[in-house]
Amino acid sequence: MRNSLRQLLLFRPTSGLATIRCPALPATRSLSSEPAAGAGSSDCSAVVGILGKVGTFDETRKELDGSGVSVSRDLVLEVLETVRDWDDAARGFFRWVQEGYKEKVCSRGYNLMLDILGRGGDSVGFWGLYEEMKGKGYGVSRRVRDGALERFKRDGLVSDVEKLRELFSSGSIDNSDTKVASRISKLVRSEVWNEDLELKLKEMNAEFSGDVVRMVVEKLSDEPMKSLIFFRWLQESLSFKPDAGTYNAMAVVLGREDCIDRFWNIASEMRAHGFEMAVDTYAQILGRFFKRKLIKESVALYEFAVEGKDKPSASDTTYLLKKIVVAKDLDLELFSRVIKVFTQNGNQITDPMVNSVLKSLSSVGRFRFCNEVLKIMEEVGFVIGGSLRSKIAFHLGSRGNLNEADELMTKLALSADIVDPYSWAALVEGYSISGNLEEASRCFQRMVEKEGGSSAATAALHSLVNGYCNSKRVTDAYRLLQDCTTKSELKPAHPTYKLLIKKSLDGGHFDDALSLLGMMKLDGYPPFLDPVFHHVSRKGNGDSALAFMKAVTSKKFPSSSVFLQMFEAFFNANRHYEAQDFLSKCPRHIRDHADVLTLFYSRSKRKVATKPDVVVA
Repeated sequence: MRNSLRQLLLFRPTSGLATIRCPALPATRSLSSEPAAGAGSSDCSAVVGILGKVGTFDETRKELDGSGVSVSRDLVLEVLETVRDWDDAARGFFRWVQEGYKEKVCSRGYNLMLDILGRGGDSVGFWGLYEEMKGKGYGVSRRVRDGALERFKRDGLVSDVEKLRELFSSGSIDNSDTKVASRISKLVRSEVWNEDLELKLKEMNAEFSGDVVRMVVEKLSDEPMKSLIFFRWLQESLSFKPDAGTYNAMAVVLGREDCIDRFWNIASEMRAHGFEMAVDTYAQILGRFFKRKLIKESVALYEFAVEGKDKPSASDTTYLLKKIVVAKDLDLELFSRVIKVFTQNGNQITDPMVNSVLKSLSSVGRFRFCNEVLKIMEEVGFVIGGSLRSKIAFHLGSRGNLNEADELMTKLALSADIVDPYSWAALVEGYSISGNLEEASRCFQRMVEKEGGSSAATAALHSLVNGYCNSKRVTDAYRLLQDCTTKSELKPAHPTYKLLIKKSLDGGHFDDALSLLGMMKLDGYPPFLDPVFHHVSRKGNGDSALAFMKAVTSKKFPSSSVFLQMFEAFFNANRHYEAQDFLSKCPRHIRDHADVLTLFYSRSKRKVATKPDVVVA
């Protein structure tokens, strides 16, 4: 009879077919990558998302069962707080918890559900749940009483109002778990622990349920030794049997720098009695260890958690590895321990995971240790991908870690079974950016010998040319490019030619720039003329302009349009004499060309028109 009544009061259908309809619910706080962030929030979001759908209770129960959420007291409280304004969703969730996770409902959870029923005007459900709470020894909080009383009055439920007032006057509210825990914690906090205090605790005649003990322990969290003494006294004097909730609460209280040994005693005892460390307990303690820079203790806690049912995720593992490599003292033995535990549990190391760790290593100036870190990972079967290997090669080169770079490339890129020209190119780029051009050139030559004219070699050449130019060694860059085109099969990229032509002109190496135009032409690229026009028109003369014309084409002279551009460039630079000088050196067909004559005629008229009048005194 009681079971059927409970189902009626906890999940009353709004129509012939029992459904849960939950309006748009407030967004729950998302998890950060920090382990200290509560694991319950993501589980709450998943549960609320399921409750927000419309369907029968059986459909909702099936989705909840398959959701994989970790049901804890905190999760029950969090979900009920979130859906407290949507009665059907709250009823459905509470029924599901009671059917499969009854031990996860504490006094506060019952009071939350009772509050939802009372404020919703469900007097039948209210009193049915109250009877169940009474059987468990749970009291009703004042807030719940006030909310239900207001609604019952508004609905004209006179008998329910009187019954509720009698309940309050009988003292049920004052004996709620929360009130009892508060009185006990105040007493323990105010006195030195001795026989007198123990006698006072016994004379309270309180029921030391798991929920009461957990709340007392939590209220005494700032006095961990008193909390532990209270916990042990209950076990030894009152034969109290701790449950998962009380053990986890005690672990959170002791999980601090000055109570490490006692923390491990509690953790070991908890597991020996068949209880697991909760995910949120692990996250809270680990976050505290990180804050106090207790890296060894953090690794030990991770190893402990991995042996349990709820294992840390891959992201938790990555975060721990990052903390190890940025610690004040880099302890690769601790790093190795975490890697081995992680992989021994069937997990695999991924490139993104390694990349994240190496970024942290780089952030504290320790990238030179990357080979040692990689070696630890390779010992458990990790094979580095080409993209990540290129990133590592670039970082080693750009930071000037010569020995480490040589070690990496000798081991990987020169290996008979690994052909990775892009790692070579990345290393050349890194050396070039750091200004270590000798190493960049040496690495580039070895790459060309091995790879020939590959696209990666072309990219490496561009990086090296750019490095020479940035170091004001434009002539060396020109010689390098010349050697590549004459002594190897390597064809420079079009942007490389353009870069070097511009830099040669800026450095006053006009002849080299013209030579590069010829090399571009032989490689089938369109000529890069704009910077040459600009340079000659401002710094050149008729001879240099004529030399430029001859370099543009494989024929004797280019088309008349190129000559016209050169003339216009001289005129735009206001260098009319140089334009005339250039015209005098041009072949006859250019001097007699109608467009050329028109240009010079229009320019001469414009010059006369703008000449200032002469004033005679």
